[in-house]
Amino acid sequence: MDIFLQLFINGLIAGAIYALVAAGFALIYSTCKFVHFAHGSAVAASSYALYFLFSQLGLNFWIAIVFTIIFAGLFGWLINRIVYQELRKRKASNVILLIASVALLILIESLILLLFGADVKTIGFIKISKGMEFLNAIITPLQIVIIISSLILLALLFVFMKKTRLGKAMRAVAGNKEAAEISGISVKKIYSRAFMIGSAIAGAAGVLIGLEQNLEPMMGTSLIIKGFTGAIIGGASSVPGAILGSFLLGQAENFGIWFLPSGYKDAIAFVILFIFLIFRPNGILGVKRLFIKSVFTANSKFWHNFF
Repeated sequence: MDIFLQLFINGLIAGAIYALVAAGFALIYSTCKFVHFAHGSAVAASSYALYFLFSQLGLNFWIAIVFTIIFAGLFGWLINRIVYQELRKRKASNVILLIASVALLILIESLILLLFGADVKTIGFIKISKGMEFLNAIITPLQIVIIISSLILLALLFVFMKKTRLGKAMRAVAGNKEAAEISGISVKKIYSRAFMIGSAIAGAAGVLIGLEQNLEPMMGTSLIIKGFTGAIIGGASSVPGAILGSFLLGQAENFGIWFLPSGYKDAIAFVILFIFLIFRPNGILGVKRLFIKSVFTANSKFWHNFF
């Protein structure tokens, strides 16, 4: 029972981080209808931005957090404006956008490596403290902060999407872009806002990750894999589904290592990813539109010529 509760708490902590990554990813995907793998680089860049502002420049920690999230939002807006918007102007297919997103992920991680070096960095604001005992399980104050902060941010995102004018416009574009344009909604502006908000959420994830974990330049790749997997499990077209899927992934990974060596943790995520891609690509809460089909339907000519 003690082990079960400890693994459950560990799964909540991991799921809270994955949920923030997946929520931003799903928001961009559901609105813009293409897979933005460079979202992982937004998380990594945000973690390093916090490290630079707080640990190197010596800014007040809370001010550094505010600047980090603003940086993340501008980062997403810039990527969309410079790369994706220009590609869409040239009628680029979803495959080209997908390739561009992978290239951006590699490029930005390489820039982080160039600027900060390959050695591991730590922010060090919250010192390592003894965990508190809860029903014979151990949890640290920082981990409690991570879970609560993540849940609050996800709740605010839910309210934003349901109640605000911009959130409703984003849902309209996600549901039917052509009908949204006819009703007077600027799809171009909504795409831009989706990238800003989704990347700002990634910035919040980067802050929480930076507080608990060491920073390394290639961290964005592993994070987007987990966020992507969580989104696929719950439904990449559904932000609530992506959040649900991320918490399920966190639990699956941690309970999986009850039976398997801890080195298999990432393998568990990949196995779950492949199972859902094969048998339920639209996810648990996703709309009945196959995820793989939504990525490749518009590119049948490309694939025909390729093969």
